[in-house]
Amino acid sequence: MNISQYEAFLKTIELGSLTKAAETLGYTQSGLSHMMNALESDCDLKLMMRDRSGVRITADGQQLLPYFQTICNGQHNLSEKINEIHRLEFGLVRVGTFTSVSAQWLPGIIKRFHADFPKIQFELLHGSNNEDLEDWVINGRVDCAFVKIPTRQPLEAIFLRRDPFVAILPSNHDLADHLFLPVSALTEYPYIKLDESADDGISDIFESHQIRPNVRFVEKEDYAIMAMVDNGLGISVLPELVLKDTARKIVIKKLDIPAYRDIGIVVKNKKMLTASAQKFVSYVQEWITEEYNS
Repeated sequence: MNISQYEAFLKTIELGSLTKAAETLGYTQSGLSHMMNALESDCDLKLMMRDRSGVRITADGQQLLPYFQTICNGQHNLSEKINEIHRLEFGLVRVGTFTSVSAQWLPGIIKRFHADFPKIQFELLHGSNNEDLEDWVINGRVDCAFVKIPTRQPLEAIFLRRDPFVAILPSNHDLADHLFLPVSALTEYPYIKLDESADDGISDIFESHQIRPNVRFVEKEDYAIMAMVDNGLGISVLPELVLKDTARKIVIKKLDIPAYRDIGIVVKNKKMLTASAQKFVSYVQEWITEEYNS
């Protein structure tokens, strides 16, 4: 058994497909299949089930999964420590993120980082909710992650920015000229709701103020909600960061109640971060400070 087999196994389970894993890792499908057969033979266990729908992990494979992850993470950290000695000439930073941060913050942050450390690579994993992102940090799948804070997991968090929730309306809406949108309006006009799986705390605010929006549509993607509002299908509430530089013909209004989410970057243990991840986190803090205080 060797580290390449463990990495190949983890990638195959993650993608649920030998074909996709082989393409990602640069193997032929037959070569990857041979590696998995050899791993199962060495373990004398059936680790995955293969059928036309893809690959599924077995109960035995599930028990070994965290050990393979630990070994691979240890190898990753060892490589990063060696790279640290070489002054960050090479390395990999694994970042958990979500849509609005990826669109609005990460391009500028990575551009600046890349100018100083051009050989450092990035792996960006997009989470559909806070829980996934936190779990990835806890189990070592990513070095750090942008999340809504406070977190449910015991993570070290660095506060970055308070992001207000704002209302969005069609440009010809009756309330388009109001300074603030009264939350009572959410119960009167058709409301487009962000799906619970992607909700960043908007529903919690409604619940705390006993607001029951007149929900007509439920959508998973915030950018799709913007398009629906643009087409006059209703009004909605979204984080302000999502709306930055939008070309949609919509009106953005502050709510008449305090409503926001706090965004931070979290790590499992700052002292155990690789040198490249430590440097990236510091660049994130510097970029946010300059972007919002210039």
